[in-house]
Amino acid sequence: MLRRREPVPFAFVAEADRFRSNVTPPPRQRASAGQMAGRWLLGLTIVAGLVGSLVLGMPALSTPASPPAQQSQASQGH
Repeated sequence: MLRRREPVPFAFVAEADRFRSNVTPPPRQRASAGQMAGRWLLGLTIVAGLVGSLVLGMPALSTPASPPAQQSQASQGH
């Protein structure tokens, strides 16, 4: 059973689902040793930057366990 389709202004749009290409894409080229080293170095730099920012930022984010007990001289009656 063949279903009739509604008319489409462009014939290639109506027939696009039936099109199959017999052309295979070229194989992907493998990355060279320099490119692989560059990718590893970039990743390592990003990770080191994140770890470094955490190490430097953690003291600023932490709250002291108990506030320092300082009394001014005015509160002592001097």
